[in-house]
Amino acid sequence: MERGVSDPERNGFPGVLLYGEFADPLNERLRYSVSLTESALSVRRISASPDRTNKAVFHLSDCVGCRAHRAQDGADVGAYFTAYFYPLKRRWMSAGVTRQRVEQCFRVAPGQDPLVNLREAERWAHAVRDAAELQAPRREGVTYTELRRPCRTMILVNPHSGRGQALQLFTGHIQGMLKEASVPYKLFITEHQNHARELVRKADLSQWDALVIMSGDGLLFEVINGLMEREDWQEAIQIPLGILPGGSGNALAASVHHYSKSPPAWNEELLLSCGFMLCKGLVGSLDLVSIRLASKQRLFSFLSLAWGFVADVDIESEKYRHVGAIRFLMGTLVRLASLRVYQGRLAYLPVKEAPKPPRGSTNANHPPSTPQHPSLCSSLPCQLIPKNSPKQSSRHGGIGTNSNRNTIANSSSSAITNKRPETQNDNETAAAADSLLPDLDQPVPEGWTVVKEEDFVLVLAIYQSHLAEDLWTVPGAMADDGLIHLFYVTAGISRPALLRLFLAMERGAHLACGCPHLVYEKVKALRLEPTSPQGMITVDGEMVEYGPVQAQIHPSMARLICG
Repeated sequence: MERGVSDPERNGFPGVLLYGEFADPLNERLRYSVSLTESALSVRRISASPDRTNKAVFHLSDCVGCRAHRAQDGADVGAYFTAYFYPLKRRWMSAGVTRQRVEQCFRVAPGQDPLVNLREAERWAHAVRDAAELQAPRREGVTYTELRRPCRTMILVNPHSGRGQALQLFTGHIQGMLKEASVPYKLFITEHQNHARELVRKADLSQWDALVIMSGDGLLFEVINGLMEREDWQEAIQIPLGILPGGSGNALAASVHHYSKSPPAWNEELLLSCGFMLCKGLVGSLDLVSIRLASKQRLFSFLSLAWGFVADVDIESEKYRHVGAIRFLMGTLVRLASLRVYQGRLAYLPVKEAPKPPRGSTNANHPPSTPQHPSLCSSLPCQLIPKNSPKQSSRHGGIGTNSNRNTIANSSSSAITNKRPETQNDNETAAAADSLLPDLDQPVPEGWTVVKEEDFVLVLAIYQSHLAEDLWTVPGAMADDGLIHLFYVTAGISRPALLRLFLAMERGAHLACGCPHLVYEKVKALRLEPTSPQGMITVDGEMVEYGPVQAQIHPSMARLICG
């Protein structure tokens, strides 16, 4: 007969929260001793000859839920509790690993009273759930909050995203996982462009604890801007946002997976990872970037601002959407065949990194700052052009020295000059005001760097680690590092060299290529003024008005479900 131990310490099980002996749900002759600790569920098969191979340990950090239930057969007086785990396991015939579902079920029948048996099963299920919530995988140095339980979730699905399989992927991979984790949700199917934007702008958000997007990055762009258009935007933008990859790019999903320190994953494996993090319910901060266009329109971005090659590939490859993520490779090859050069002016506000104090020095008036997230490839220089290179002084006006870092352009030909910004006259609150940005018709403030080069192949401002599932653009980025990572490639780069950069980006090695045409800077704000009459600018992969544009980071403005 199954038995439970209410006082493990007294009964010789130090560190054990619960102990019991239960039967296999399919074979009553198979019996197991089960121990629950703060970090694991240990299961040992009871046999006459003890064997170490009979023991299995399931880590609660891999557990998404546990439920108690009765048998479908009404004549069975026993009750059951089932725990659901998604541990990392090696892929079949591959060196990689992925999360694979493991279900552990036990039959509880210490007595003939079905209600007593069910209460015991519920006691175990409740204890496993509570312990699993405390064992969610956390990244060192990152502050998390947790979703409330149960988490009422609004899930928006774009059925046409990617290869048009988002809804099928949800029902096939995520629906069951949410049930196992006891996550109540309501599914909303978007019917047209900006439908998600309209839904969240008008929704009663008090009914929801989280908003989750099952699509590509474009649908999350709609949701964020819909939230920011509400009168109560300050509260609305604090609702935790989740991402489930259902598109062809899936940049944020790949970034969230990367931030969790999980091994690389793609396609359904990436979806399973993001679903697992949703069930675990950890919430971190997410930087947003305010984008201002020439028409005075203001957008909020979570991923990127692109002009030139990257924007061209993103938009022109839409015709290949039916093939999935490979559309970007096809678009890259087509655009390489007829490489374009764009004229424009670029300026940015660089991040001034605090100098390190001498070793062993202390200052009582300035205690050590809070540890920051790891910065991008600290062993690599932020400026990839050699500091003493003649090209640098011609392209940047002496960007390598502090004394002449601020280049002054001719004010008669461009608004990008170094003067103080005029006071903003809009009615924005201080929390959302773009304090670093003057009006677009005003010169950039002092302290900005003006790039003298006016011929570009691409300009990319990105604030996540990945630009697509297979493009690891900023290896050291974090969702809340407070940085815009600015890349640009100047004219003169050959087609093979540009292709090598993008191939190296698949493994995050492009910064080590030593390409003299590639420049990388960490910035807080930027301004781009295209002078070529034709071209495309994208924000989070969506095409926006072509013309002058500027952007500013707003650290930790939103909240992101992550791990």
